[in-house]
Amino acid sequence: MFPESIQNAIILYFKQQGEREVEIISASPVSGGSINDAFRIKTSLGQFFVKYNDASRYPEMFEKESRGLQLLRDSNSISIPDILTAGEAGSYAFLLLEFIEPAREADHFWQNFGKNLAAMHSHKAEKFGLDHDNYMGSLYQYNNFHDNWTEFFIVERLERQVKMAREDGSIGRVDITGFERLYKRLDEIFPSSEPSLIHGDLWSGNFMTDRQGNACLIDPAVYYGHPEIDIAMSTLFGGFNQKFYDAYNNHNPLEKGWEIRLDIYNLYPLMVHVNLFGGGYLGSVQKIVRKF
Repeated sequence: MFPESIQNAIILYFKQQGEREVEIISASPVSGGSINDAFRIKTSLGQFFVKYNDASRYPEMFEKESRGLQLLRDSNSISIPDILTAGEAGSYAFLLLEFIEPAREADHFWQNFGKNLAAMHSHKAEKFGLDHDNYMGSLYQYNNFHDNWTEFFIVERLERQVKMAREDGSIGRVDITGFERLYKRLDEIFPSSEPSLIHGDLWSGNFMTDRQGNACLIDPAVYYGHPEIDIAMSTLFGGFNQKFYDAYNNHNPLEKGWEIRLDIYNLYPLMVHVNLFGGGYLGSVQKIVRKF
């Protein structure tokens, strides 16, 4: 069973919603990624998903995740779990969500996924960034506003990761020089775009199949960015079904050369992996930087 302080906080939450006699009947561990502990809990009100961690380890991680999930839900474009509550209980922080019962993919699963993501990307903002920072995996993600996408990508995404890797010795002067040369080319490489609502960490481990057989997004790193960011991330660890990309393109046509740009966008998650897991990902980074 997960910590008693979190159990008590969950019971209190439901009581505050007007429920009485709430009972947690059982809890079983489920996959919650490499960062958090996660459980499927059975209660007298039904089943829920809870994940938790030491509250001091990643400050406000779950509150920020909750806000990101709510932004995606508010777009009314793609399946997102119901968000119940996020907070602290004793020395722990936790997030309580609807439990998504794994199901089989519906007919046209990938086509619907591509269409729905395109609809989510149709939600625009005036500037690139977000009104709060959040996390990419377990690394803090800065979302300071910028008027220009190239500037945002360099300052808030690449430079912060390069600085972190330089300070811990993961990369050297040659790599830093390569990035600096790349920065000078990005204005001519990136197409213009309005800031779009994006998931920010869209790989195969961050979606599930909901009861209706549709893709349900989880574990976001939300901000308003270039929509090609999500497309790029989806290709990083094996890629999605081609029907997904065809459907996305039908509903939100990508500009010429998008396949080439994906490697540049993926420098960000790859550098996150360099900073989290060491130099094993550095070769991929160096290959992309040399390419451009």
